[in-house]
Amino acid sequence: MKNLRHFAGLLALGALLAGPALAADPAAPAPGRSTSVPLAPDAPSSYTVQRGDTLWAIASKFLSQPWYWPEIWYLNPEIQNPHRIYPGDVLHLVYDANGRPQIRVERGNEVHLSPQVRELPLGEAITAIPFEIVAAFMSKPSVVAKEDVDRLPYVVALGNSQVEAGIDDTLYVRGVTGAELGSRYNVVHVGDPLVDPDTHKLLGYQGIYTGRARLERAAEGSGKNALAKFVLTESARETLSGDRLVRDALDTPVDFVPHAPAQPIGGQVMAVVGGVNVIGQYQVVVVNRGKRDGLEPGHVLGIWARGDQVTDRGPGGLTSSNQFKEPFYKTVTLPNEKAGTFMVFKTYDHLSFGLVMHATNEIHTGDRIKNP
Repeated sequence: MKNLRHFAGLLALGALLAGPALAADPAAPAPGRSTSVPLAPDAPSSYTVQRGDTLWAIASKFLSQPWYWPEIWYLNPEIQNPHRIYPGDVLHLVYDANGRPQIRVERGNEVHLSPQVRELPLGEAITAIPFEIVAAFMSKPSVVAKEDVDRLPYVVALGNSQVEAGIDDTLYVRGVTGAELGSRYNVVHVGDPLVDPDTHKLLGYQGIYTGRARLERAAEGSGKNALAKFVLTESARETLSGDRLVRDALDTPVDFVPHAPAQPIGGQVMAVVGGVNVIGQYQVVVVNRGKRDGLEPGHVLGIWARGDQVTDRGPGGLTSSNQFKEPFYKTVTLPNEKAGTFMVFKTYDHLSFGLVMHATNEIHTGDRIKNP
């Protein structure tokens, strides 16, 4: 089924449904109805949105494959922004005259100050994935894309002619613009390169968090002497000249809608942030595909673990009659098995970050990714 794209498609669909054609049928389909949208076996007829919910978690209540959410998310005519749902809103599972499931939203716990204006802060809107996890990763990146390395502010020198800096030491930094005094940055040491295993091109670097710094004096003038002054307020390891600074604020929107890519995607997991042995829900993976390959935030992809190589000992297996034939046995590679599902939340030209939403097996670097 052709996936509906984010907002333009949803808004257009909402307009089409504004008329009387939509019938609010019971949640359970009548006999003879069929749909290719994979509803969850225990999908509720309605659900009240709670604080702390994510769009992925809500979609999982109604669908066995949450990335089909755009297929059933239909707007009430008065809802202008299709991805914003709030705590207290009630989602109803209904069916149209052709048996196609739809989600309709009933606004709750809101005060209308004027037509189509709500009093809830924008920050209370339900996000697609947990905001705090993405914010923690982006502010203290353990992987830095090549594009970011080229543009991030960097430490030119340390105070008092030091070789390395720790807590309360001074940093002189080039490339800081538009920041207010007191602004906080995280300091990251650029480590080993990340090379695309398919094209062998440099895509980024391992990032090592060294500490946190506060802007004490903005850069003045221009040219090589325009250096901002920072003081380290937290130190995890030594900070060196050349280390990069990352603003301690999230500039990555998380208000996208989970959906499958419209075109085939294939690639590899380049890095698994936080280890490679026991990977579970809400771990960050780095993949060697990005904007140039058609990826965008909200895309959902599957991860397939590489099959192990095993020895084919024939029908006799490990019996004593086969023990002397070991040098003649052939090895075979087992099929790849699906290990998990992740959602892209940040894309660069040839690299993307994604959050593992579901994991059934260990996920390692080199595992394959493709459409779910």
